[in-house]
Order: sequence, then C-alpha cells, then structure tokens
Amino acid sequence: MIEAMGSIRIYTRSWCEDSTAAKEFLSRHGLDFEEIDIEASPQASSYVESVNQGKRRTPTFEVDGHAFHVSPFDAGKLAKALNVKL
Repeated sequence: MIEAMGSIRIYTRSWCEDSTAAKEFLSRHGLDFEEIDIEASPQASSYVESVNQGKRRTPTFEVDGHAFHVSPFDAGKLAKALNVKL
C-alpha cells in the first residue's frame, strides 16, 4: 500500500477495457494521473514488460517508484493500493 500519495502514472492501451475502467476510477476519486499508451511508446512497453515478468499487462501503475498492475481491473485492489476509500 502506498501511504503518501505521489504522482500516479498509468500505462494503458487504447483498446483495453481494464485501462478505461482504471482511468474512470481515478477520475471519479479526483486523482490526477499521467497516462502513457504503451503502443505509442516502445520505452513504456519495455518498462511494463520489465515489471510484469515479460507481460504487457495494462493497466500498470507506477506510483512513487512502486509498480503494480490491476489486470483484470479490480476496484478494491486499486483502492487498497492507492489508499483510497470506496
């Protein structure tokens, strides 16, 4: 769990329903985030693979140097990771 919320970076793919659900969750909770489409950035794709055992899992989050994925999307898991009340 992330105690002190810093910047949120979310790695997505445009067609990914889980990514869309995660972005809606962040917006609903008033959380600012930077979105990076891994299909538009080879560096981002490599990063996602490096933190997900070689898999291109989206959405993948990076918060204060801590990386994790929520694929498939799970609002409870994301809320817990971001220390947000549902």
